[in-house]
Amino acid sequence: MLYSRMPASRRLVIALTGASGAPYGVRLLQRLAELGRPLDLVVSPSAAIVLREEVGPARWVEEGRARAEDFGLEGADLRIFDHRDVAAPIASGSALRGGMVILPCSMGTVGRIASGVSSNLIERAADVCLKERRPLVLCPRETPLSLIHLRNLTALAEAGATILPCAPGFYRRPESIDALLDHVVGKVLDVLDIEHDVVKPWGD
Repeated sequence: MLYSRMPASRRLVIALTGASGAPYGVRLLQRLAELGRPLDLVVSPSAAIVLREEVGPARWVEEGRARAEDFGLEGADLRIFDHRDVAAPIASGSALRGGMVILPCSMGTVGRIASGVSSNLIERAADVCLKERRPLVLCPRETPLSLIHLRNLTALAEAGATILPCAPGFYRRPESIDALLDHVVGKVLDVLDIEHDVVKPWGD
């Protein structure tokens, strides 16, 4: 039986921003839903554009809001917040959460969080995780990285964030794109201390 060493009642905050790599974010949402994790989701306007290009057309891209069915998450314990809703529960440190993952995480988002700027709900929720010493996992896909990118990522690592690049491994000889996605998603779940069977530990 799967279990989590993190209290299962703690909601996880998942954010998608406007970097390439939207399939990683969608796969993470689906895997967490399979594990029965309660989720709070925020999708930036730029992420909506990337989702349309990399995952496929969805109604909410045109209507301006996300829906559970757009991610194949019908029936999941999922709450979706508008990126402008700075009064949402995840904007407050008094609302306990199990952590936050930004996947994919754009370099613009990295820079604003590293500078302490909270211009939207994603950045504010990340700021809350840092100040409350809760897990914050940032998954950039940008390459190559400029010195500014590296300095911002270093500042966030020093502040307590985990930097987890979207860099799938090939030692398991993946035979599909889904296997490549799951490699990164499994790493995220490991960092959050959530037991899973998305990928088997090396040697098993």
